[in-house]
Amino acid sequence: MKDGKLIVFSAPSGSGKTTIVRHLLKQEKLNLEFSISATSREKRGDELNAKDYYFLTAKEFKSKIKNDEFLEWEEVYRDNFYGTLKTEVERIWALGKHVIFDIDVSGGLRIKRKFPEQTLAIFVKPPSIDELKIRLKKRKTESDDKINMRIAKASAELATAPL
Repeated sequence: MKDGKLIVFSAPSGSGKTTIVRHLLKQEKLNLEFSISATSREKRGDELNAKDYYFLTAKEFKSKIKNDEFLEWEEVYRDNFYGTLKTEVERIWALGKHVIFDIDVSGGLRIKRKFPEQTLAIFVKPPSIDELKIRLKKRKTESDDKINMRIAKASAELATAPL
């Protein structure tokens, strides 16, 4: 199904995009399938490979970059790569479904540039940077340093996002 749609939700961590995407996936009539991103970061909590992410080592990730296996990718935080494998989109289109993404702003913009006619890109603006920090702390999954890195990235995303 090469004429499948690509629906991209982008937002800083803690903005609520994952909640929105999960709600849309429950709407069977929309014929959506979630695009599982690849990452080189460590698993958190009960995350599962091939369900939450495709967990790769940094070396594996870099090899796939070199072999042009990604639709889009980025080193989001130091030594933490995230990206969308081309095979993931092909898998979903082969099911006859539309692809829904939960990715960062720059990744979403790259997909929109590659597939301008097929992509609907939606940016979820958070209430405020302060609220983001509160939400990230409530997760209790990352150190203060990691949270501060995410907040800095959120500020940059808000400055460059197509609002």
